Amino acid sequence: MNMQAHNAAYQPPTEGPFQAGPRTPAARRRHLVEMDRDELAAFVQELGEPKFRAKQLYHWIHHRGATEFAQMTTLAKGLRARLPEVATLDRPMVKDKQVSYDGTIKWLLRLSDLQEVEAVFIPEADRGTLCISSQVGCTLTCRFCHTGTQRLVRNLSAGEMLGQIMLARDELEEWPTPKEGRRLTNIVLMGMGEPLYNYQSVAKMTRMAMDGDGLGFSRRRITLSTSGVVPMMQKCGEELGVNLAVSLHAVDDATRDYLVPLNKKYPLDQLMAACRAYPGLNNARRITFEYVMIDGVNDSPADARQLVRLLDGIPAKVNLIPFNPWPGTEFECSSPEAIERFSDILYEANLSAPVRTPRGQDIMAACGQLRSESQRQKKSVRDAAARTAASAPAAE
Repeated sequence: MNMQAHNAAYQPPTEGPFQAGPRTPAARRRHLVEMDRDELAAFVQELGEPKFRAKQLYHWIHHRGATEFAQMTTLAKGLRARLPEVATLDRPMVKDKQVSYDGTIKWLLRLSDLQEVEAVFIPEADRGTLCISSQVGCTLTCRFCHTGTQRLVRNLSAGEMLGQIMLARDELEEWPTPKEGRRLTNIVLMGMGEPLYNYQSVAKMTRMAMDGDGLGFSRRRITLSTSGVVPMMQKCGEELGVNLAVSLHAVDDATRDYLVPLNKKYPLDQLMAACRAYPGLNNARRITFEYVMIDGVNDSPADARQLVRLLDGIPAKVNLIPFNPWPGTEFECSSPEAIERFSDILYEANLSAPVRTPRGQDIMAACGQLRSESQRQKKSVRDAAARTAASAPAAE
């Protein structure tokens, strides 16, 4: 089946695919994907079960990808029967799925309160990268980014971010967690939202994703992208030690103020100082600087030479990203000649500056194109929608 036919034929489910039973409203059941080891230990003790049950639960959830308690054959039958009454293993619901001609997959995911986010899987010859969202919408309003046109609705929980990874594993049939030969090898926090404005949940999710007895991702395989939340960058490096990507996109404060309004709060001199101080930085572990190539805005040879000066002394790689269009944008992509000229100047200065091949453009899954239709609502409206969803009969 060709990709166009696949997308046309796909029918999203009307209910969450892995809801945990009809007995108790979901709002009153505990979401176990959300719980780390200590929280699971406290949970099983609340149930009057021995602590070793927490290790069993963690193994089934995070290593084997169990979606039903009945699958957990090492648990006592009585506990397996009781768990659906008090707990859930819900994943986000797939509202829509699109597959690009280049193999990129984009999921529009509905959360338990009916808010929506997008996640994207990008297969390559030597890796498979999952781009996950950390917020519903975004607060940064970067002018070149489609997500920036959607106001921030709320932060995602650690479980909702882990759920994006687990759902991709479901779709790629990668349970139990493979030791080698994975299709999904890398996680990037480059989807909807600014991860460092949701740091506590991002940190919890990252630690759980790196657990060798669970999802088992190396910290070298996890990249956090920030638009430059300077006060949190040092904390991220010290506590998580993941790869850092910085959405730079301009080489002077005036242009960056226009493209990335956060620059008005943390200008380039502060951002570059935070990059130089990032823990563990060396030539083998460089910061990646993302630079969207926008015609007539930031793509001149003078801009390239200023970028060289700006990055002097920072172990760095520059990803040059051809601007990906979206409806209503005021910008156009730089010409191939301008991008090549820009890249050559960086290479001549001994900076790695590959031009990123756009992936998933035909399904609006490329860099800067993600957006959902979720909007901020009054708390009373959100609560009413959540109660309606929670009281709906669960899938059998």
